[in-house]
Amino acid sequence: MRVVIADDSVLLREGLARLLAEAGIETVALVGDAEQLEAAVAEHRPDVAIIDIRMPPTYTHEGAQAAIRLREQDAQIGLLLLSQSLESRYAAELARLHPKGFGYLLKDRVVDVSLLVDAVNRVASGQTMLDPDVISFLLGRRTRRDQVADLSDREREVLALVAQGRSNAAIASELVLTPKTVETHIGSIMSKLELPPQADGHRRVLAVLAWLQQD
Repeated sequence: MRVVIADDSVLLREGLARLLAEAGIETVALVGDAEQLEAAVAEHRPDVAIIDIRMPPTYTHEGAQAAIRLREQDAQIGLLLLSQSLESRYAAELARLHPKGFGYLLKDRVVDVSLLVDAVNRVASGQTMLDPDVISFLLGRRTRRDQVADLSDREREVLALVAQGRSNAAIASELVLTPKTVETHIGSIMSKLELPPQADGHRRVLAVLAWLQQD
């Protein structure tokens, strides 16, 4: 697998490259801004682009905006966004519009090599990977707005795992439930949120994130 890493911190991007190399993942370019990122992707055609949301020159949303452009140019490239803090607007928007091969992790998570490698592998294979803290934040925000008042605590736990792209079997294992119980919870969640059940995992994540983004 081949990746491009875009982050204005030299130490971080070189550190990520070393961690990935230990897992057999090749870094073909290390860049520090969105313009260099797009040029590197055009030149190397990587499987995954790992992108800091905030990059020069304004350190606002250049990375996220570049990710949107990359997705519009290549529907197959995996995109893994990194952020120092919660950036729910762009994470949810990108996942809602382009859920296939999309991931978002807080930078604190990348020190966990297994999680980083799992995220890269997931987005490379077309799956969706969202940081659990981001999902918790979004769910908490909706709770404060009384948007999920009808969901039980267990249903919120299941919904958070659904939004991370977990399969029913993975959810059952994580929460120590039977697959049938997970199916029941998901059916109840979709009913309460007025979302039709989706057999396709990407559509399921898309539906959840679309609901989370409602005003």
